[in-house]
Parts: sequence; C-alpha cells; structure tokens
Amino acid sequence: MRLVVLGGGESGVGAAVLGKDKGMEVFLSDFGTLSDHYRGILEEEGIEFEEGRHTREKILNADIVVKSPGIPPTAPIVKEIVEKKIPVISEIEFAAGYTDAKMVCITGSNGKTTTTLLTYHILKKAGMDVGLAGNVGKSLALQVSRDPHEVYVIELSSFQLENMYRFKANIAVIMNITPDHLDRYDNKMENYAAAKFRILQNQTEDDFFIYWQDDPLITEQVKRVQGEALRLPFGIEKEEETAAYLDNGIVRFTTPMGEWEIPRDKLSLAGLHNLYNSMAAGLSATALHIKKESIKSALEDFEAVEHRLEYVDTIGGVRYVNDSKATNVNSTWYALESMHTPVVLILGGKDKGNDYSEIEPLVREKVKGIVCMGLHNEKLLDFFEGKVPEIRDTHSLEEAIKACREIAEDGDTVLLSPCCASFDLFKSYEDRGEQFKRAVKGVSGEL
Repeated sequence: MRLVVLGGGESGVGAAVLGKDKGMEVFLSDFGTLSDHYRGILEEEGIEFEEGRHTREKILNADIVVKSPGIPPTAPIVKEIVEKKIPVISEIEFAAGYTDAKMVCITGSNGKTTTTLLTYHILKKAGMDVGLAGNVGKSLALQVSRDPHEVYVIELSSFQLENMYRFKANIAVIMNITPDHLDRYDNKMENYAAAKFRILQNQTEDDFFIYWQDDPLITEQVKRVQGEALRLPFGIEKEEETAAYLDNGIVRFTTPMGEWEIPRDKLSLAGLHNLYNSMAAGLSATALHIKKESIKSALEDFEAVEHRLEYVDTIGGVRYVNDSKATNVNSTWYALESMHTPVVLILGGKDKGNDYSEIEPLVREKVKGIVCMGLHNEKLLDFFEGKVPEIRDTHSLEEAIKACREIAEDGDTVLLSPCCASFDLFKSYEDRGEQFKRAVKGVSGEL
C-alpha cells in the first residue's frame, strides 16, 4: 500500500507516521516549506518527503492520498489525483480506521475551539482516558499510533469534513453556522452548511447529535436530515425537545441520561456565546454518563481559551482584550455582545467576503471608535464611516495601538476582534494575538 500525504503540518506528519507504523510505503509532499520541527520528525522516522514542490510521478502512483484540510479541492495536484480516481481522505478519516475509541466531534463557525477544550477539560477532570485532536491538540493519527486513548474530543472544520466518508462521530456537535470560508463553497451558504452536516454521517441510534436550536440554518438543515442519533438541542428558551436551556439565571439540563442544573453565574466563562459553549460541553459529558457533580465542578474552574476574549491588561483605566480568534463577523458579534463598557474596536485583515451589517447595531450601540488595521481597509472605512464617533485608518499594529491610546479613555475597553483573517499583516490569528499582547505589555512598560 502506497500512502501519499499532501501537507507537512501537524495532521500530515501524524498521518505519515501512522502509515509508516502500519507498514505502508509513505511519501509526504508539501508545496511550501516545512518547519524545522516537522522536518525533524520525518527525518527521524525515515519517511521520504519533499518540500517546495509536488512531484507528480511520486504522487500520482499512490493507492490512497491523505490531504491537509488547508489544500483546496481546486488545487491542480488534487484535481489530477481525483481524475486518476485515487481516493483522497482526511487525516481524521485515515486515523479513525485504526481505532475503536469513542469520538466526540465538534464543529461550527464559531465557538468550536472553546467548546472542544471545555469538553476535554470536563472529561479529563472526570478521570477519563481522553485525547484532544483535530484543529487543537495533537494529530489524531499520531495519537492513535503512538499515544492511544479510549475517547477523543475532536474539533472539526468544514475543510476536514469534506474528505470524511466512513468516519462516525459517537457524539456530534454543531455550534452554529454563519458565513465563513464561502470562497471555498462557490459563495453558497447551503454548500457550506452541507459540509458542516457531514459530521452526522454514519451515526446510529446509539449516538448523539447536539446542536443550537436557535440557528435558522441548522434548524432548516435538521428538517432535511433523517438521522437516527438522539437529538439534544440547546438554547435560551425551553422548547419541546430542548435538552439545555436558561431558566431565571439557572442553566437546566434535561436529558434521558439524567437531569441537573447549574447557576449561570457559577460558569467560569462569561458572555452569551460562552453560555452556549457550556451547554454543548455539558450535554456531551452527560451523554458520556459523567457524574453531574464532576461536570459542574469542571464548568466552574475552566480557564478561557487564548486569543478568545482574553483579558490582557488594564492601563490608565483602559481594559485591553485580545479576541484575535474572531476571524469572521459572527465571532465579533459575540465579542461585542459581551462588552459592558464603551469600546474602541480594532477591525481588519484579509476580508473573506464579509457582510458587516450583522454587527452594525452593536457597533452603533457600544463602539466609540473603530481602528482599522490592515493593508486594505477601504471596505471597512466605507461601511462604518459616519456610524461611529471616530474611525482611524492604520496599516500596522504599532499605528493601531497608538490610535487606540488616543481614542480610549478611563473606563473604556480596547477590543481586538478583527472580523477578518490575519494573513495580510500576520502569519496567523495566534501571531496577531501574541503581537497584540506584547504591544499592550509594551505600553504598560512605558508608563
């Protein structure tokens, strides 16, 4: 069996190691440059690889191809592979074929990282043998091969779900579906939603489907899906099938596996979006028969995710909050919804076809100034001009911080919640967040 892996990041290198351990002939190809870390692993494992190119002769003789989720299906080499009828699967699909572990899988446009980490925290604290994989944690394939667990909590993007076919989630969670990555889906929301709903494929009556009942796209899609899994919807109001809801400040869980409750103000994570994240994680743990006392304790002591509404510092009475992970409009909506002071909002980056009208009411209500930070801010400037007391055009982090200091006053919050991808000025949203935090600490050091 000849395995070709496209992409030499965490998932690709993990898949290559698993393939090697299963006795396959493995070749990894990355069109970019490998990091020293991953290059070192491949060399140590004796796995053949190339970087900076895709050698067709070494790829098109594969029996199976594991493709990095970041490589679009329109890439020339992928088109050639498909034309030759060589199966293309994701690393998650590949790894799942070699384990009987339970799979708790979480997807959605926003909130999936926090929900994944929160679910993992609950299960780990309860004493389960659990691994963290997908977009967070270590490669599922590498764990299956070298560090196996009885349960995996996996964050799945629509890109990963595109190339999953036989995989089955024992617990499937869809947090929400809002416009994101539409350039990958012919700018059609229905295509994007369909990709997300692949998380339900192959589920049986022994499995669970957890979802936000107030999302119109999800509820519309749910009507079309004839799944056998037990449905556990969550939302603010109690409806006929609602399994988690808010009742006078109490979060109530009502499922066939048991009923329990927790005061909302006891949850470690604040904000409406985090209420939903806590509901989804609590339902997943309940489905796995974790004791309610253990779930409640974990929901009370979980620490927030880095780069997601992360408090950085207070300088001169101004709070600085890092929400660099907000790479789409809906994420920024949630961030603004949780703000209770006047906001100086940093927006900008690589626009993915954003419609900023979704956040306009909250911007008018809560934002005293917008600082645009990007190489091309024209769309933001055109949309928000005249809708806030002050708007600035900046093209670097240093310029943006300077502008924020000029606008913000004692009692305000400077919120980095960009709405956009980071790739114009930064390597990633993590890089953007880290640089923001360093810059804020630098301001503190000047005073």
